Amino acid sequence: MDLKLIDKIGLVKEEIGGALVGQKDVIDLTLTALLSGGHVLLEGVPGLGKTLLARTLAQVLDISYNRIQFTPDLMPSDITGTNLILAGRDEFEFRPGPVFASLVLADEINRATPKTQSALLESMQEGRVTVFGETRDLPRPFFVIATQNPLEMEGTYPLPEAQLDRFLFKVLVPYPSLEDLRDIVNLTTGTVQAEIKQVMTGEDILAVNRLAREVPVADKVLEYALSILVATHPANATATPMVKEYVQVGASPRGIQSIILAARVTALLAGRFNVSFADIEKVCVPALRHRLFLNFEALGGGISPDSIIAEILDATERG
Repeated sequence: MDLKLIDKIGLVKEEIGGALVGQKDVIDLTLTALLSGGHVLLEGVPGLGKTLLARTLAQVLDISYNRIQFTPDLMPSDITGTNLILAGRDEFEFRPGPVFASLVLADEINRATPKTQSALLESMQEGRVTVFGETRDLPRPFFVIATQNPLEMEGTYPLPEAQLDRFLFKVLVPYPSLEDLRDIVNLTTGTVQAEIKQVMTGEDILAVNRLAREVPVADKVLEYALSILVATHPANATATPMVKEYVQVGASPRGIQSIILAARVTALLAGRFNVSFADIEKVCVPALRHRLFLNFEALGGGISPDSIIAEILDATERG
């Protein structure tokens, strides 16, 4: 195990924590998604530091960063780029859009039309975009942080299932505690500003991606993770009462891929070269909450995916 890489990740957390007070779980899960090679959807009301997290992460990692503000009039070419004819020339030249960066913040992604939202699909899944029939590779690493406001839903376009499934995690950003609020005020309204140091590179991130995939998963641990996933399917014999009553469609195979990849990174960050049952349980909720599609009864009764996943975890026995 390359301990220098693990030490660098610890420094990344320290640097982000110096600029973003509180939100330790949000920082940890976002880093886990990045080091897993996946993407993350952050859901929370405005002002909780989602944009600050993305900007600080790009500074700490010394990677290219672009922010896309999603609005109803945003077009797909505004994201991917387009071909332009320059003055005095009779040929097209490609002008890349903001998606051509290692870290892309898709701010308020549910405010753009489905046609524009879908422009991110190929880039998130394949790491490339196609413009006028020509495919172009995106930088590596490539990481999308998308945000959405759960309260103000007027004039929004909820993300379709296919796009939600491409996020490794959906992370809920909570309000800060009283102690954290005090620290935020002292940090942001005084004369001293936090200085962000670059402690990792894009090559370091790719190295962790490769190293994490080498972390072994014991058969019993894998069976445990698989049992949790199939228990989200209402027609399965192991489905819990809440799944049978409230879940319309359970998690897809991408769900188990996300759980295993994230659990491998979680074990690696803990200094272990094997995945434990606890690693699986730690990542199940953020990896599955956006992959359970609930019926009308659940929505009307205020039943959350988190409570359903908690019941599944309680009912699933470790091997």
